[in-house]
Amino acid sequence: MTAPTQPTAPNQPTQDPDRPEDADQAALFDALTTEHGAIYGYGIVSAHVMPEQNELVSRALLEHRERREAAIAMLTDRSVKVPLPAAGYQLPMAVTKSTEAAKFAIQMESDCAVAWRAVMEQANSEQDRAFGLTALTQCAVTAARWRQVLGAWPVIAAFPGGNE
Repeated sequence: MTAPTQPTAPNQPTQDPDRPEDADQAALFDALTTEHGAIYGYGIVSAHVMPEQNELVSRALLEHRERREAAIAMLTDRSVKVPLPAAGYQLPMAVTKSTEAAKFAIQMESDCAVAWRAVMEQANSEQDRAFGLTALTQCAVTAARWRQVLGAWPVIAAFPGGNE
């Protein structure tokens, strides 16, 4: 899911001017931006899933909110300007029924896993790598739970956050 941006050329979105140049801080900035999108997206998921999935939605939303707050604190401690959530987002797929909502949740968890894997890869501190690993693991577990809802196989990704 992407935030709307002002194009500079056809199909060329502009980059956030507040995005840090340092790779480790930029990865954390990007992960926070992805968390903002996931929090928004779970509002869409919540509106379309079956009541049996409400607890899963609530747990996932809580995890994303906690990670968002922790990432905000991490960036603030480094005097890095924190990205704000977008006013709206372009959904990557239509979400009008329960199965589409579950597929969308899997996509959001996968996107977040990619972002947190990048944090791990770019981190300059053991603390950041540990935080990224925890976040990546939580996203992978939540994605697996959504795959169970769909009856999809395999339930787990061999290398979450990657395309290996």
